[in-house]
Amino acid sequence: MNSYEQLDAWIDAHFDEEVRFLQELVRVPTDTPPGNNAPHAERTAELLKGFGMEAVKHPVPDAEVKAHGLQSITNLIVRRRYGEGRTIALNAHGDVVAPGEGWTHDPYGGEIADGRIYGRAAAVSKSDFANFTFAVRALESLQAPLKGGVELHFTYDEEVGGELGPGWLLKNKLTRPDLLIAAGFSYEVVTAHNGCLQLEVTVHGKMAHAAVPHTGVDALQGAVTILNALYAQNTLYQQVSSKVAGIRHPYLNVGLIEGGTNTNVVPGKVVFKLDRRMIPEENPQEVEADVRQVIADAAATVPGITVDIRRMLLAKALRPLPGNQPLVAAIQQHGKALFGQDIPAMGTPLYTDVRLYGEHGIPGVIYGAGPRTVLESHAKRADERLELEDLRRATKVIARTLFDLLS
Repeated sequence: MNSYEQLDAWIDAHFDEEVRFLQELVRVPTDTPPGNNAPHAERTAELLKGFGMEAVKHPVPDAEVKAHGLQSITNLIVRRRYGEGRTIALNAHGDVVAPGEGWTHDPYGGEIADGRIYGRAAAVSKSDFANFTFAVRALESLQAPLKGGVELHFTYDEEVGGELGPGWLLKNKLTRPDLLIAAGFSYEVVTAHNGCLQLEVTVHGKMAHAAVPHTGVDALQGAVTILNALYAQNTLYQQVSSKVAGIRHPYLNVGLIEGGTNTNVVPGKVVFKLDRRMIPEENPQEVEADVRQVIADAAATVPGITVDIRRMLLAKALRPLPGNQPLVAAIQQHGKALFGQDIPAMGTPLYTDVRLYGEHGIPGVIYGAGPRTVLESHAKRADERLELEDLRRATKVIARTLFDLLS
């Protein structure tokens, strides 16, 4: 039996244990907002200790957490050192969006049905807490001579940009790996992703009784004018094409609108939040300036309104760094062997906190346990699920890849 077969056999023998570990992680809610994520880190560290893995806890100061609108964050680093050589970090995030409605399974139950595990974060990305942990355990079961080391980075603010997760760990020099594998899906290895600009736009008018509307200034009418201009711009974005496979064009989404006082009152204030996805070729500063100009120009056509714009997030795109090739090659080789199909290297229209490693010059890729598409996983929708066989095979791919790079 060669080393790859030994790794596979260990993972098969311990797979029920891996699934139970994932179930335990799903059962601790990490809805963000409100973002009370420290309890999940505590539970994760407790479970890791049962495997003989010491997780160093890095609580983010309360003031920083609350400034981001969250309640608590404790990031975890597990360090496994085997000898001189490069360090490979494996990063997954534990924070999630709230379950919402329409579930047919308990979103915090970790229920198993029809070969799948159901629950919020079953696919994105508590599954890769399990994947990465058990890949490292399989690697160490070989007791083979290895070089370098592995770090597990389990972080808790990807849903709000990652600045208090990987960004905080890197900024405070708590880690500096040489290579990175971050949570993803099994049928592609992602080397690039979109950037994201999020803005909060507040349109101010003047409240008035609906019986005498001419005495007020309708903030909603102003907001509609601005929104129409933004949606017109969104149509133009479709004419811009990215050269990165898997990424098509920029786009804009307005995801939240609130305002007004009552049915019989001319609304004096309307707030909306927009999300502008940027392809890797775009300059983030230019994109933000352009969006602000579109808003300002539209607002100028509505007498009496004023507009405040607050940046909530500016996440740069992930661009491939030359040093990621050994990761790409190993994952593609073992992915093809275990999944029976080619694993393309490509971009994704999502944005992730992996970009923060890239900004520090750390080559990385996105690869983990999951289906072919976000839609199949039901991520951020009801009945999020993961095929258990995808988890099993992805764990083998990661274990083999670590063995190749550290042998």
